[in-house]
Amino acid sequence: MKTIELKTNIMCGSCVAKVTPALNEAVGEKNWKVDTQNPKKILTVTTGNIDESEVIKAVEKAGYKAELV
Repeated sequence: MKTIELKTNIMCGSCVAKVTPALNEAVGEKNWKVDTQNPKKILTVTTGNIDESEVIKAVEKAGYKAELV
């Protein structure tokens, strides 16, 4: 398993709800989480077969930004 960490602009629970469908589709339910308490709003993805660019595209599809930490 590989862990990907991305800095995002996902600020709150409502924002998390908006990205949930895109991230669940891209990486699977329970394979990701957003730490909205962290100043960098870190998205952590645990996966075995997806790369960073695909995760970033999923976040952008939901209307948010993501970049490598």
